[in-house]
Amino acid sequence: MDDEILAVVEASAPRRWIGVGMLAGIALLLFYGVFATPGTLLWQAALIALGLGVLWIAARLWQATSVRIELTAQGLRDSGGAVIARLADIKSVERGSFAFKPTNGFLLRTYGSVGRAWRPGLWWRIGPRIGIGGVTPGHQAKAMADLLAVRLAERDQASDHLI
Repeated sequence: MDDEILAVVEASAPRRWIGVGMLAGIALLLFYGVFATPGTLLWQAALIALGLGVLWIAARLWQATSVRIELTAQGLRDSGGAVIARLADIKSVERGSFAFKPTNGFLLRTYGSVGRAWRPGLWWRIGPRIGIGGVTPGHQAKAMADLLAVRLAERDQASDHLI
């Protein structure tokens, strides 16, 4: 029962295609800028490098959004097996308008630094902050954040009774 999936956040196929398509469009505009306007060799090299960087991010977005985020009794993980955060390490959930969070998502604060990781369009982790969301539907992220907040409140209430 501990491995039971309580909530899921995943990117739908149209959202994946739109996100990757927009990045590919930006890369094409950068490459077009190289050939359409004469400039210095340094400027053209910079535009090509930026275009290649955007294409790399588009490829990472496509790979990252092929998995989904799962909430279990132990914490958050992705369907590829990567542990995002253990429930015991999560301090709070923030989903307000002014929270520094991904689009259609929420922000987790942990008790300590849990390292760095980035799955474009799905989640990121920097120091004690974890952002969940991006090209994901808002209703899935809201349901996961609500359930996670309830789990954290239950955990904190149980630990208060032990004192």
